Amino acid sequence: MRMMILVSAFFSLAALSGGAEKIALFDGKSLEGWHSVGSAKWRVENGIIVGGQDGDSRKSGILMTKKSFKDFDLELEFKIDEHGKYNSGVYLRHGPGEGRQRGYQVNIGRGAAEEYVGLHYKEWLDKGDERDEIRKPLKWNHLRIRAVGAHIQVWLNGKAIVDYTDPDPQPEHVAAGVIGLQTYGAEGHAGWVKFKGFTITDLSTGR
Repeated sequence: MRMMILVSAFFSLAALSGGAEKIALFDGKSLEGWHSVGSAKWRVENGIIVGGQDGDSRKSGILMTKKSFKDFDLELEFKIDEHGKYNSGVYLRHGPGEGRQRGYQVNIGRGAAEEYVGLHYKEWLDKGDERDEIRKPLKWNHLRIRAVGAHIQVWLNGKAIVDYTDPDPQPEHVAAGVIGLQTYGAEGHAGWVKFKGFTITDLSTGR
Protein backbone atom coordinates (compact mmCIF):
# COMPACT_ATOMS: atom_id res chain seq x y z
CA MET A 1 0.00 0.00 0.00
CA ARG A 2 2.81 2.42 0.94
CA MET A 3 4.54 1.75 -2.40
CA MET A 4 1.29 2.45 -4.28
CA ILE A 5 0.91 5.77 -2.44
CA LEU A 6 4.49 6.79 -3.28
CA VAL A 7 4.05 5.88 -6.95
CA SER A 8 0.76 7.79 -7.07
CA ALA A 9 2.40 10.84 -5.49
CA PHE A 10 5.26 10.71 -8.00
CA PHE A 11 2.94 10.69 -11.01
CA SER A 12 0.80 13.45 -9.46
CA LEU A 13 3.88 15.69 -9.17
CA ALA A 14 4.95 14.83 -12.70
CA ALA A 15 1.51 15.80 -13.96
CA LEU A 16 1.61 19.11 -12.11
CA SER A 17 5.00 19.98 -13.63
CA GLY A 18 3.89 18.89 -17.07
CA GLY A 19 6.78 16.44 -17.22
CA ALA A 20 9.23 19.34 -17.67
CA GLU A 21 12.89 18.56 -17.14
CA LYS A 22 15.65 20.74 -15.74
CA ILE A 23 18.32 21.33 -18.39
CA ALA A 24 21.76 22.95 -18.28
CA LEU A 25 22.22 26.24 -20.15
CA PHE A 26 26.02 26.33 -19.75
CA ASP A 27 28.39 23.44 -20.51
CA GLY A 28 31.10 24.77 -18.17
CA LYS A 29 33.66 24.86 -20.99
CA SER A 30 32.55 27.32 -23.66
CA LEU A 31 29.92 29.88 -24.63
CA GLU A 32 28.28 27.41 -27.00
CA GLY A 33 24.56 28.22 -27.09
CA TRP A 34 25.19 31.87 -26.18
CA HIS A 35 26.03 35.06 -28.09
CA SER A 36 26.74 38.63 -27.04
CA VAL A 37 25.95 42.19 -28.08
CA GLY A 38 27.72 45.34 -26.94
CA SER A 39 31.34 46.14 -26.11
CA ALA A 40 31.70 44.23 -22.83
CA LYS A 41 33.94 41.16 -22.68
CA TRP A 42 32.72 37.65 -21.81
CA ARG A 43 34.84 34.55 -21.31
CA VAL A 44 34.83 31.15 -19.62
CA GLU A 45 37.33 30.68 -16.81
CA ASN A 46 37.57 27.49 -14.73
CA GLY A 47 33.95 26.53 -15.41
CA ILE A 48 32.67 30.06 -14.76
CA ILE A 49 31.25 32.73 -17.09
CA VAL A 50 33.07 36.01 -16.43
CA GLY A 51 31.76 39.32 -17.74
CA GLY A 52 33.31 42.75 -17.41
CA GLN A 53 34.60 45.94 -18.93
CA ASP A 54 38.39 45.67 -18.60
CA GLY A 55 38.44 48.83 -16.50
CA ASP A 56 36.47 50.89 -19.03
CA SER A 57 33.07 51.85 -17.62
CA ARG A 58 31.88 52.94 -21.07
CA LYS A 59 31.74 49.31 -22.11
CA SER A 60 28.50 47.46 -21.54
CA GLY A 61 26.83 44.46 -23.03
CA ILE A 62 24.55 41.46 -22.82
CA LEU A 63 25.38 37.79 -23.13
CA MET A 64 22.23 35.96 -24.19
CA THR A 65 21.02 32.47 -24.87
CA LYS A 66 20.37 31.48 -28.47
CA LYS A 67 17.23 29.64 -27.37
CA SER A 68 14.05 31.45 -26.33
CA PHE A 69 11.83 30.67 -23.36
CA LYS A 70 8.36 31.85 -22.37
CA ASP A 71 7.44 30.41 -18.97
CA PHE A 72 10.35 28.98 -17.02
CA ASP A 73 12.10 28.30 -13.72
CA LEU A 74 15.74 29.46 -13.90
CA GLU A 75 18.50 28.80 -11.36
CA LEU A 76 22.06 30.13 -11.30
CA GLU A 77 24.83 31.34 -9.02
CA PHE A 78 26.46 34.76 -9.21
CA LYS A 79 29.29 36.74 -7.65
CA ILE A 80 29.71 40.47 -8.30
CA ASP A 81 32.29 43.22 -7.83
CA GLU A 82 31.77 45.67 -4.97
CA HIS A 83 32.89 48.72 -6.96
CA GLY A 84 30.61 51.77 -6.78
CA LYS A 85 27.36 51.57 -8.73
CA TYR A 86 28.62 48.87 -11.10
CA ASN A 87 25.78 46.39 -11.58
CA SER A 88 24.60 43.40 -13.53
CA GLY A 89 21.31 41.66 -14.08
CA VAL A 90 19.35 38.85 -15.68
CA TYR A 91 17.07 39.85 -18.55
CA LEU A 92 13.87 37.84 -18.88
CA ARG A 93 12.28 37.19 -22.30
CA HIS A 94 14.71 39.57 -23.98
CA GLY A 95 14.64 40.23 -27.72
CA PRO A 96 17.29 38.21 -29.61
CA GLY A 97 20.10 40.52 -30.71
CA GLU A 98 18.70 43.55 -28.90
CA GLY A 99 21.12 45.71 -26.93
CA ARG A 100 18.47 47.50 -24.91
CA GLN A 101 16.28 46.00 -22.22
CA ARG A 102 12.97 44.79 -23.66
CA GLY A 103 11.24 43.37 -20.60
CA TYR A 104 11.70 42.53 -16.96
CA GLN A 105 15.15 42.45 -15.41
CA VAL A 106 16.25 40.87 -12.15
CA ASN A 107 18.86 43.42 -11.15
CA ILE A 108 22.08 42.32 -9.43
CA GLY A 109 24.08 44.88 -7.48
CA ARG A 110 24.86 46.41 -4.11
CA GLY A 111 22.15 47.73 -1.84
CA ALA A 112 24.51 50.46 -0.59
CA ALA A 113 24.64 51.81 -4.15
CA GLU A 114 20.84 51.53 -4.53
CA GLU A 115 21.41 48.70 -7.02
CA TYR A 116 19.36 46.05 -5.24
CA VAL A 117 18.81 42.42 -6.12
CA GLY A 118 15.22 42.98 -7.21
CA LEU A 119 12.84 43.33 -10.16
CA HIS A 120 13.15 46.27 -12.55
CA TYR A 121 11.62 47.59 -15.74
CA LYS A 122 12.25 51.31 -16.37
CA GLU A 123 11.68 51.69 -12.61
CA TRP A 124 11.74 49.44 -9.57
CA LEU A 125 8.82 47.02 -9.58
CA ASP A 126 10.03 45.31 -6.41
CA LYS A 127 13.27 46.25 -4.61
CA GLY A 128 13.59 42.72 -3.29
CA ASP A 129 16.66 42.53 -1.04
CA GLU A 130 16.47 46.29 -0.43
CA ARG A 131 18.48 46.20 2.79
CA ASP A 132 21.15 43.98 1.20
CA GLU A 133 20.80 41.50 4.06
CA ILE A 134 20.50 38.29 2.03
CA ARG A 135 23.16 38.79 -0.65
CA LYS A 136 26.65 37.67 0.37
CA PRO A 137 29.28 40.21 -0.79
CA LEU A 138 32.10 38.77 -2.93
CA LYS A 139 30.75 35.24 -2.41
CA TRP A 140 28.62 32.93 -4.50
CA ASN A 141 24.88 33.64 -4.27
CA HIS A 142 22.12 31.33 -5.46
CA LEU A 143 19.40 32.98 -7.55
CA ARG A 144 16.14 31.35 -8.63
CA ILE A 145 13.71 33.08 -11.00
CA ARG A 146 10.27 31.73 -11.87
CA ALA A 147 8.38 33.50 -14.66
CA VAL A 148 4.86 32.39 -15.59
CA GLY A 149 2.99 34.92 -17.67
CA ALA A 150 3.05 38.27 -15.85
CA HIS A 151 3.86 36.61 -12.51
CA ILE A 152 7.54 36.86 -11.54
CA GLN A 153 9.00 35.27 -8.41
CA VAL A 154 12.59 35.51 -7.22
CA TRP A 155 14.49 33.72 -4.47
CA LEU A 156 17.94 34.79 -3.27
CA ASN A 157 19.93 32.21 -1.33
CA GLY A 158 16.72 30.27 -0.72
CA LYS A 159 14.71 33.24 0.57
CA ALA A 160 11.77 34.71 -1.35
CA ILE A 161 12.48 38.36 -2.22
CA VAL A 162 10.10 39.10 -5.12
CA ASP A 163 6.51 38.00 -5.79
CA TYR A 164 5.18 40.39 -8.40
CA THR A 165 2.33 40.23 -10.91
CA ASP A 166 2.28 42.94 -13.57
CA PRO A 167 -1.27 44.40 -13.63
CA ASP A 168 -0.92 45.58 -17.24
CA PRO A 169 1.88 43.68 -19.01
CA GLN A 170 3.05 44.64 -22.48
CA PRO A 171 2.59 41.77 -25.00
CA GLU A 172 6.36 41.42 -25.49
CA HIS A 173 6.89 41.09 -21.74
CA VAL A 174 4.99 37.81 -21.60
CA ALA A 175 6.03 36.46 -25.01
CA ALA A 176 8.91 34.04 -25.52
CA GLY A 177 12.38 35.60 -25.45
CA VAL A 178 15.98 34.84 -24.58
CA ILE A 179 17.72 34.91 -21.19
CA GLY A 180 20.28 37.73 -21.03
CA LEU A 181 23.16 38.49 -18.67
CA GLN A 182 24.11 42.14 -18.36
CA THR A 183 27.27 43.97 -17.34
CA TYR A 184 26.92 47.73 -16.91
CA GLY A 185 29.26 50.45 -15.67
CA ALA A 186 27.08 52.99 -13.91
CA GLU A 187 28.34 56.50 -13.15
CA GLY A 188 31.87 55.75 -14.32
CA HIS A 189 32.26 52.58 -12.28
CA ALA A 190 33.62 49.56 -14.16
CA GLY A 191 33.58 46.08 -12.67
CA TRP A 192 33.10 42.35 -13.15
CA VAL A 193 30.45 39.71 -12.59
CA LYS A 194 30.68 35.91 -12.53
CA PHE A 195 28.03 33.26 -13.19
CA LYS A 196 27.85 29.49 -12.96
CA GLY A 197 25.43 26.60 -12.44
CA PHE A 198 22.79 27.60 -15.00
CA THR A 199 19.77 25.31 -15.18
CA ILE A 200 16.31 25.99 -16.56
CA THR A 201 12.99 24.19 -16.50
CA ASP A 202 10.78 25.10 -19.46
CA LEU A 203 7.30 25.45 -17.97
CA SER A 204 5.74 26.19 -21.37
CA THR A 205 6.01 22.53 -22.38
CA GLY A 206 2.59 21.00 -22.83
CA ARG A 207 0.71 24.28 -22.34
